[in-house]
Amino acid sequence: MQASRRILNADALTRHGNVAGRRAIVDILEAGLTAANPYYNTRALFSREGNRLIVGSSDAHLENDPGPTHEVVDLDEVERVYVVGAGKGIQYAAKALEDVLGERLTAGHVIDKHGSPHILERIGVTYGAHPVPDEGCVLGCQRIIETLKGLTPRDLVFTVIGNGVSALLTLPAPGVSLEDVRQTTHFMQIVRGALTQHLNPVRNHLDRLKGGRICRTIQPARAIHILTAPSPTWDWLMAHNFWYHTLPEGWGYQDAIDMLKKYDAWEHVPASVRRHLERADPALDTVKADEYLRMPHRIWNVMPSSRGMVPVARQRAQELGFSTHCLYTQAHFEAAPAGLMTASMALHCESASEPFAPPCALFGSHELIVTVGEGGGMGGRNQEWALSAARRISGSERIVMGSVDSDGTDGPGHQFGGGDGGVPVLGGAIVDGDTLRRAAERGFDVDAELRRHNVSPVLYKSDCGVLVSPNISVNDLTVTLVLGHEQTSATR
Repeated sequence: MQASRRILNADALTRHGNVAGRRAIVDILEAGLTAANPYYNTRALFSREGNRLIVGSSDAHLENDPGPTHEVVDLDEVERVYVVGAGKGIQYAAKALEDVLGERLTAGHVIDKHGSPHILERIGVTYGAHPVPDEGCVLGCQRIIETLKGLTPRDLVFTVIGNGVSALLTLPAPGVSLEDVRQTTHFMQIVRGALTQHLNPVRNHLDRLKGGRICRTIQPARAIHILTAPSPTWDWLMAHNFWYHTLPEGWGYQDAIDMLKKYDAWEHVPASVRRHLERADPALDTVKADEYLRMPHRIWNVMPSSRGMVPVARQRAQELGFSTHCLYTQAHFEAAPAGLMTASMALHCESASEPFAPPCALFGSHELIVTVGEGGGMGGRNQEWALSAARRISGSERIVMGSVDSDGTDGPGHQFGGGDGGVPVLGGAIVDGDTLRRAAERGFDVDAELRRHNVSPVLYKSDCGVLVSPNISVNDLTVTLVLGHEQTSATR
């Protein structure tokens, strides 16, 4: 698979405002986005020696995993080989397995997000909605179950999952409808702004495949699970996991009830959801570690933090002459205040050379929150971070700020409407000291649009919205550049 540039509108982004800074930040964001492609890391996990398939690497081996760093599969002893999975952009990992396994691949099926390009040849693909699941998610789960029917101990199943799997892998439990799950997800995540780790104990216990249950479908076959997003230690996954759905889950029905009450959502979700959680049927519960550890399964992570967006983007920034500083990783807070905070720090660097002297690059990796409430326009967390920051840095000649989602889609896109005037789904935004002037020139009241969470039209029509090709989801990347005086004098 040949690599291509992920930022699709670089010319439009770099022909106005702080041109020197915009060119640099596009270059840095591009490096990070390119690192978010799991195809090459997945290919590197495998080697073939005749009919011996060698799986593993020291980088992909989970910390504290008691198993060896490599495992040998004698394909002469394997009858059939399958690939199943779900996640935003998951086809890129599945494509690597297609290429590695070749004719030895029997069949497979994955669920990807609507809008992702179709790149698989022998593995089936169903497209579903994210963040609120749709009928495509259910259909994809049904096709995965059909694919895995009749497995024996002589069969081998590879699973590939990544960010977005919690929505895309949706098959409601008995007595709970898809619409019940949709309403619960929408209220918790969109209206109340619940964190994924708080929402997942709820939707895990409303499902037939999430929470490790898919492993029961794979039994009694041998399984190799491939993770495509940074993960904690093996010990953590066995005890506290809430979203790698091919692994055991560490939560219970009461945790789900507690999370709904934490967000004052208990009385707002459908009665069928409350009844199902209160019934707490043990036969329908998620897979726990003691059950999982009896299964012939192994786990590898092909996207460890050392190969992630931030390390690669930082290296590119250093090559361009910036000192680099990581402000936060895995942050979970509201996008607009986070943008203002980062902008304020950048302004202090610009004026006082503290805490970092220019030229400097400030990095963050996160999954920020946008609590929309009952209304809402078209936008996303990276765009809100950037447009909020643009208000703070207005007039600055040396600061440029950008934030992108690795999967190429920032926010729900058109799922809840929006997009008036042909506004496409954006992957993020790049702003500078001239952004507010350009937005006002085009008739936008930035404060009003932020309050409506309708930021995509503002950014797109101001040539500040970033168009990104689809790929895997490994959280988001923010970059803030404070240029030196000599860099600023290049061109504006």
